[in-house]
Amino acid sequence: MNRGFNRSLFCVSALLFFCIAMVALPVDACETIIVGKNISATGEVLLGHNEDNGGRLVMLQYKVPRMKHQSGEIITLENGKAQIPQAEETWVYTWSETRSPSPGESFSDFFINEWGVAVASDSCLASKEDQPQLKDGGIGYGIRGLVAERAKTAREGVEIAAELLNTYGYSASGRSYQIVDKNEGWMLQIVNGKHFVAERIADDAVAVISNHYTIRAVDLNDTDNFIASPDLITYAIDRGWYRPAVENDYSDFDFAKAYQRADKYNIPFNVLRHKHGLDIILGANTNFAELPFAVKSDKKISINDVKNVLRSHYEGTSDDLTNGYQTSPHFTNNRVICTALTQESIVVQFRENPDFTVIWHASGRPCINAYVPWYLGMLDVPAGFNWISPQAGMDTHFNAATEDFNYDSKHAWWVFQDLQNIADPQYGKLINEIHTTIRQMETTWEKNQSMVESKAQALYQQNRTNG
Repeated sequence: MNRGFNRSLFCVSALLFFCIAMVALPVDACETIIVGKNISATGEVLLGHNEDNGGRLVMLQYKVPRMKHQSGEIITLENGKAQIPQAEETWVYTWSETRSPSPGESFSDFFINEWGVAVASDSCLASKEDQPQLKDGGIGYGIRGLVAERAKTAREGVEIAAELLNTYGYSASGRSYQIVDKNEGWMLQIVNGKHFVAERIADDAVAVISNHYTIRAVDLNDTDNFIASPDLITYAIDRGWYRPAVENDYSDFDFAKAYQRADKYNIPFNVLRHKHGLDIILGANTNFAELPFAVKSDKKISINDVKNVLRSHYEGTSDDLTNGYQTSPHFTNNRVICTALTQESIVVQFRENPDFTVIWHASGRPCINAYVPWYLGMLDVPAGFNWISPQAGMDTHFNAATEDFNYDSKHAWWVFQDLQNIADPQYGKLINEIHTTIRQMETTWEKNQSMVESKAQALYQQNRTNG
């Protein structure tokens, strides 16, 4: 047989292996880490996120320009959901789209706008709510894009989302939105309908979320650190989900326990990822009776520490079931952090000047693919990472064309998929070579970063001086 046929046959076999193995994987997905600025090695907040999705999809990236909008313009998103009045002007943002066949993805995608406000999310299926209050079908997908279009700070982003939720209600069972800028990281945890709470991660703390509610004690009077629906606690009491030990004393209220559906509370594969995420980022073996919203740390946490969490299969622990990579870590009985469902991984290195914020971007699984530095001030995404205009992407997100999913070796998405499909069936044989190559590339980019940015800064100032 010729080499071309052998390669085609191998790729088909690899894809078959991938599809069969995915059947057993849990569908609740994604992992996010937020590091407070005082314990971040960079001096600004750090954000890390794995976007995990199953099924047929491709991922594209866009640079969406600033836009002026006509008075009375309406935003239409999913069928049967609320139509939202558009703002007079919307900001520039970088958008990473999970594109799937009709009706499209309502609960994926990563955004970061020109002011350095980033939005990622994790499902928290499922909440107890079975009587949601919704106006015109509620809002789902629109939250992240509307925050990216309108917010200049993370706090403003939470306030925008809260206003939308108070007006329309949330159309899905449960989700956490991570809204982050250089100074603050927030987790906004939402229940089907109009109940939600957002908590700010302390500057000396790190937070990890693995597809379950993580906010626990809530102080509605502490408006510096909490933004919530005003009846969050009294509603839980009315529904029988919470009873204070002392009447009218809500200090023992626990949002996660009150609002998470019992069969989704402390699911082992979510607890496993949450615990290992904290262990890796803190460099210690944590043993919490109840997994916390965030953990204080004296240790400075680096960009590479965040990458290590997002690449993890629990190597070096009893939860690594590969027996020395004799099998792919993506298809064991333990749900790992870097998994078969990981379609993209991002670590955001926020900067004082948002144009110099670095989006360390890995297409596909980050254990197999390098984190490449993209600068927020770039005029467009790198060649090959999209093949649709931003406007066409927005217009067809919920009605994608069949040809959008055709294999094309000119598209970056498929190049990285090819590498994964070749590597996974022989992971133990290839991964050392892959890791060596990744380390060399990332080390070179890190070494050259200061020099590149120094030259770019000089040109940036020159252009500003010259108008």
